[in-house]
Amino acid sequence: PVARLSSAQRCGCIRARALLLQWNLVCEDDWKAPLTTSLFFVGVLIGSFISGQLSDRFGRKNILFSTMAVQTGFSFLQIFSTSWEMFTVLFLIVGMGQISNYVVAFILGTEILGKSVRIIFSTLGVCIFFAIGYMLLPLFAYFIRDWRMLLLALTVPGLFCIPLWWIIPESPRWLISQGRYKEAEVIIRKAAKINGVRAPAVLFDTAEMQDSKPQQQQKAILLDLFRTRNIATITIMSLLLWFFTSVGYFGLSLSTPNWHGNAYINCFLSAVIEVPAYVIAWLLLRSLPRRYSLSGTLFLGGGVVLFIQLVPADFNVLSIGLVMLGKFGITAAFSMLYVYNVELYPTLVRNMAVGATSTASRLGSIIAPYFVYLGAYDRFLPYILMGSLTVLIGILTLFLPESHGNPLPENFEQMLKVKW
Repeated sequence: PVARLSSAQRCGCIRARALLLQWNLVCEDDWKAPLTTSLFFVGVLIGSFISGQLSDRFGRKNILFSTMAVQTGFSFLQIFSTSWEMFTVLFLIVGMGQISNYVVAFILGTEILGKSVRIIFSTLGVCIFFAIGYMLLPLFAYFIRDWRMLLLALTVPGLFCIPLWWIIPESPRWLISQGRYKEAEVIIRKAAKINGVRAPAVLFDTAEMQDSKPQQQQKAILLDLFRTRNIATITIMSLLLWFFTSVGYFGLSLSTPNWHGNAYINCFLSAVIEVPAYVIAWLLLRSLPRRYSLSGTLFLGGGVVLFIQLVPADFNVLSIGLVMLGKFGITAAFSMLYVYNVELYPTLVRNMAVGATSTASRLGSIIAPYFVYLGAYDRFLPYILMGSLTVLIGILTLFLPESHGNPLPENFEQMLKVKW
């Protein structure tokens, strides 16, 4: 699903261009082509917002597979679109489903897996497959020029996810937070048996169940992310961090058609650079504090992008190299955001927090194309703005709490404090 999400997001731009010929979106209707891609990201925005609340209320597994069905089903219906309006409405719904199963799958994995494996899953696991989907897109698009057939090729793999329903368990942490101890115990004992670990005879005693009962009965709402000054500060800073990092990431990704050379090769190179970025992010998360790792990669990405304005116009290869290095830093930071964000919030609102911050990220992705568009007035202006904002948010990151080496918080009292 992650690889499909990555390829489908980039495929939105290709499909939008294909619609120019399919439904004659030129002259007075040329505004519809970029709007098609923008509305896809609007769907992503809506999905980011509701996915967290839905999975916190109805469970990680149920929402994961429901949104995967939405993504696959409505992507298939797009193939039979008879008008631009029909295609765009379906495209918006596809965007909602895609980001929802991405966010929920990430949360489910982090809550099921242990600390050491969780970091591998969050960086090398999720992100490497995201990059694989990214790299496959220019390959598919090069050989499949018809947008309907390209869409079909990206939709069919969704059917391979159906057997995963009988393999992927529900999150024991979520079940415990809902007071469903028997279901959680079955999953935990099964995991212990598979791992060759002997589980204790009693996992949850009556006293423990009674002590934590008030927390299970409590239903989280969005305002809980702002219930105290400390939580509100962390939430606001996290929203800004995700927003500006997203602007930098998508701004550099969407600017690949403006580079010199073959567009397919440039898109492939933009995907390839993400692989070492994810590997570096994994190595940093294993041994170094979260704040310094995140801030350092943001400084690297933003600083290099700012330096592009000093490169002479004739040095095209050097300019492309700096853009790639800048994307390397911002991509590494982006991959660490999910891990960091998960570690800051308690179980009751963890998925909601990731959904809210991911919503801020989608707002950044919606306006990122307009940063690229500023290059029509001054080719250095997009890089100056993206570089400056990235460096600024790198400074802000230093004031967030340090979660490295701490267990995941289970309640609001266990949340870490901001650094001031």
